[in-house]
Amino acid sequence: MCKRVNFYSCGWGHPLPKKAVGWFSAVVVAAALAGCQAKQSEDISESLTQYVDPYIGSGGHGHVFVGANVPFGFVQLGPSSIPQEWDWVSGYHISDSTVIGFPHTHLSGTGIGDLHDVTLMPVTGSVVYARGTEDDPDSGLWSYSERSKEKVRPGYYATYLKRYDVDVELTATKRVGFHKYTFNSPDSSAVVFDLVNGGCWDQPTEAKIAMVNDTVVEGYRFSTGWASDQRVYFVAEFSQPVTSFDVIEADNSGKKIFARASLDAQKGTPVYVKVALSPTSIENARLNMQTELPGWDFSQCVADADEAWNKELSKIKVQTPDADKKKVFYTALYHTMVAPSEFCDVNGDYYGADHQNHKSEGFVNYTTLSCWDTYRAAHPLMTLIHPDMMDGIVNTFVRIYEQQGKLPVWHLMGCETNTMVGNPGVCILADAVSKGYAKDPERAYQALKNSAMLDERGMDFRKKYGYLPYDKMLESVAYDLEYAVADWAVAEVAKSLGHTEDYEYFLKRSQSYKHLFDASTGFMRGKSADGKFHVPFNPVSSNHRADDYCEGNAWQYTFLVPHDLSGLVECFGSEEAFLTKLDSLFTVDSGLEGADVSPDISGLIGQYAHGNEPGHHTIYFYSMLGHTDKTADLARKIMSELYTTEPDGLAGNEDVGAMSAWYILSSLGFYQVEPAGGRYFFGSPLFEKAVLNVKDGEFTVIAHNNSDVNKYIQSVKLNGQPYDKNWVGFKDIAAGGTLEFEMGPQRPAMK
Repeated sequence: MCKRVNFYSCGWGHPLPKKAVGWFSAVVVAAALAGCQAKQSEDISESLTQYVDPYIGSGGHGHVFVGANVPFGFVQLGPSSIPQEWDWVSGYHISDSTVIGFPHTHLSGTGIGDLHDVTLMPVTGSVVYARGTEDDPDSGLWSYSERSKEKVRPGYYATYLKRYDVDVELTATKRVGFHKYTFNSPDSSAVVFDLVNGGCWDQPTEAKIAMVNDTVVEGYRFSTGWASDQRVYFVAEFSQPVTSFDVIEADNSGKKIFARASLDAQKGTPVYVKVALSPTSIENARLNMQTELPGWDFSQCVADADEAWNKELSKIKVQTPDADKKKVFYTALYHTMVAPSEFCDVNGDYYGADHQNHKSEGFVNYTTLSCWDTYRAAHPLMTLIHPDMMDGIVNTFVRIYEQQGKLPVWHLMGCETNTMVGNPGVCILADAVSKGYAKDPERAYQALKNSAMLDERGMDFRKKYGYLPYDKMLESVAYDLEYAVADWAVAEVAKSLGHTEDYEYFLKRSQSYKHLFDASTGFMRGKSADGKFHVPFNPVSSNHRADDYCEGNAWQYTFLVPHDLSGLVECFGSEEAFLTKLDSLFTVDSGLEGADVSPDISGLIGQYAHGNEPGHHTIYFYSMLGHTDKTADLARKIMSELYTTEPDGLAGNEDVGAMSAWYILSSLGFYQVEPAGGRYFFGSPLFEKAVLNVKDGEFTVIAHNNSDVNKYIQSVKLNGQPYDKNWVGFKDIAAGGTLEFEMGPQRPAMK
């Protein structure tokens, strides 16, 4: 979940047991279509942005972005507060109304802070050019934001700054932020450019700002932090002349620069500022503005942003009389579309992983690739509803490999952060290749294979010992299990391309988890290089980022084998023993022990932690083994209790759409467990009807007689024919058609 780290303050795969293959055949019934028809589709012109509440996830540890942006845009324009701590990594927390300004880039849902580039702050009178502290109102630029006047919806943000008596409105295109400032007390009015303050641990390394003429300012901000070599160029244009322009160096280093653009503002008359960003040059920032926002119609820009969001949100239309469910659903869908962000100019130029500028050759380049979080649900969702983006995703991943020598782990602003464990980028690319999205699958395969073979981040030890020993590396269990998942994904692509020897090699390596299973305790445990399990051992113990696991404990990681359920079952000796252990995961005491328990072990049901991604697949093991009723019980519980309409409405960090993508897929009634290939296993659909815009048309999911009581799947039809599998394949979904669930209160009979 790429969270807080210690040095910061703040027919695929292996066969399932036989009874899981055809369990629906025992309960398939001929559902009379008359009398159970779904309601007519809602008006296609209905505004779906009305159901989005950007405040969901702005409290607790959700860390979501709150501000103005368009889907997958480079610009996320919104407020930044004083604190630089874990719960403020997005710049905003519902508990805090301080504002130091409005930067143009943000992260959403991460556990480490960065970005907040090119901050603007409307001011009046003399100010101290610093971030400041809340205990001293005169210590910096900051003001309180009037919460009662704050408004936020997709593509639009507004607030009132008490200190300066200024009304602020913001909107955006993909590469341009649009500011509207109304000075109600305009004496000594100005707009301050802050090229100093970034997000949490970001520090400027070089900055420049200059007036081009009396309405245009241009410059750049380079910085280091989570992204080690981050570069943002900008051009800003005012709607009225700047009367004077003063550059203030914060520490005489030439790196930390503020600038004050003074204005002859009139009371009640808005001042507009457009700020275009580019990752490559000032010239391209200028081109981005000319292309995306040549005029000054703020209202039209707001309307265009709303239209862009409605277009993307309408890729899934759900039908339900429950307004809260709609709000949770469309807010979740909105959160999945904040990132990845387009990281290229309108002419295709982008800043590469080799820290050089490149031409995109016709594809869209992306950044903010939180792969460890998003390979599990966000990207499998993307392959369904954003087929238009997949060429860009595949090309971005392959180019990153070619420019830095490996596929992305956690890529940000052209920089590899190496955050989190395993080879998650391998899973994402392998899934895309297996679903037919790679125009050159052999080129993609070389990226997969070579990335998986690198002797780094513990892989050299894993090759030598057959597993990753705990006395060679921290988080050894987490790394090894994640590597095994990625190895299986590589093996599947190798098999599809006819690379038999590679297939056998990676398939064998994907079994490394078996070395770490301790049959005497029934847990995955750290093992030393000489084959001894790590002692002392406590399955509920956690030492954040400093034990054998990663943001979890033995309970959660014992089930991190989504690629080989049959093999995991064999570790326990029998399916009955495995199911007993799986049942225990959700019923044991939720207590955690340790001097530094990971804050990411959250959203607990027993020791199942929904607040972090490694366990997100676990409830679907029941479905894979034929117990879809147990999946249904847990899916409904999680969806109703751990996703709410409150600011603290997420069980953990949003993680760049990962937490929300789980909800979207699960509420549709299926979830991709395996890391590649596209078997979406059934759970319990939440809505009466959902229509997905997919690659080749529309895929409609209908749940007849659905209710809180009728939550169990009784029978299934695919395109009008009885269907006896407990999963639906990507190809069937992408082709368009109709999936019908007959729901009821009875737990399906098992065979």
